[in-house]
Amino acid sequence: MRLILAAACAAAISLAFAPGADAKGCIKGALVGGVAGHMAGHGKLGAAAGCAVGHHEANKADANKANAQPPADRK
Repeated sequence: MRLILAAACAAAISLAFAPGADAKGCIKGALVGGVAGHMAGHGKLGAAAGCAVGHHEANKADANKANAQPPADRK
């Protein structure tokens, strides 16, 4: 009984101090990939691939915004 309680406490502490997940683009990609995968008979595989692609595209869009030049001041 003590072992179960110790494991539960360790799990709760590790979850409390875990950093938040950055799932930008993952949800939208997983939905689209899951539907496409379902049509092909591989729903879970499609959702996983869609999540990866959506996350990649969101990061690529953020990198493009960070590299954008600010508008020049006209006087």
